[in-house]
Amino acid sequence: MDSIKLIWHKITHWEYWPFWLIYYPMFPVWVFYSVKARSFFFFNAANPGMKNGGMAMISKMDIYNMIPTQFIPKTVFVKKNDTAALALERVLASGIGFPFIAKPDIGMKAFGVEKIHNKDEFQKYVLWSPSHFLVQEFVPYQKEVGVFYVRKPGESKGKITGVVSKEFLSVTGDGESSLLDLIKKSPRSHFQLKVLEQKFGKQLHDVLELGKVFVLVPYGSHTRGAKFVDICHMINEDLIDTINGVCTQINGFHYGRLDVLYNTFEELCIGKNFSIIEVNGAGGEATHIYDPKHSLLWAWREVARHWGMLCEISILNNKQGHSYLSFKDGRNMLRESGALQAQLKVV
Repeated sequence: MDSIKLIWHKITHWEYWPFWLIYYPMFPVWVFYSVKARSFFFFNAANPGMKNGGMAMISKMDIYNMIPTQFIPKTVFVKKNDTAALALERVLASGIGFPFIAKPDIGMKAFGVEKIHNKDEFQKYVLWSPSHFLVQEFVPYQKEVGVFYVRKPGESKGKITGVVSKEFLSVTGDGESSLLDLIKKSPRSHFQLKVLEQKFGKQLHDVLELGKVFVLVPYGSHTRGAKFVDICHMINEDLIDTINGVCTQINGFHYGRLDVLYNTFEELCIGKNFSIIEVNGAGGEATHIYDPKHSLLWAWREVARHWGMLCEISILNNKQGHSYLSFKDGRNMLRESGALQAQLKVV
């Protein structure tokens, strides 16, 4: 696919637009809720158990420590200045073996998330990492969903307001084309070509046998090429009970998205064979909006709906004594978050 077609595809498919272009037109909506809450940074009160309400600049390790261990992968915190040898010794002693997942302790949009297969790759990751990071056992489940959960203060049971299925970026062999050719056939994978060339190198010239599926990126990040599919129609009482059973055990958590790896949807609904790999608080998007079938206008309405719930929960918690973030602290948080994102994208 030539560059002109790629550019036109990006222009005509809003899911590929930059974050600011999607959200800046909604600024008046945020101002409306800010006036209602009497604070521009009202979200801080939504999840009192999380730093900044879970909007940004929160340690993932702090969040994992809030979740009962049976629901999450084994996780080891690695300090920025730890040597690779010392860190690997601790990782292996914890029972985590190769391959495993490494990711920044404070991160966003899956920047810096990598699957590590051996000591050499781990050494490179340690040298690359600009900050503290986490090592997690590789969860064998091949399916991932993002489940958005909302519960008002005082309620014993919350609700699920959105579910998105995440299809990992992959190609299927035809017995003739190289991996490189297969990647270039789809805009979704072609947009990731530069990163994939760095990751696979000469392997991209291999021919994939007929019908074989090759996973290019083994995690469900939209910025890393995953396709998001809205499956809200699959929400049921069993799933609500399972997710509610987890979330009510996370102290001070009322609003956000859980990213979950699972075996089958039926098992997930009844609370079997799943693992929570991320919990996003106030900064979590209702990512079912990125299903290609949805219009931008529909997505804006859905974002506004969720911001309304975020505002309502924040006001209720504020009345119970949970403070909003000051304008100065909120502004500093946004600056730090922007600087971190730029750093993670460059290195």
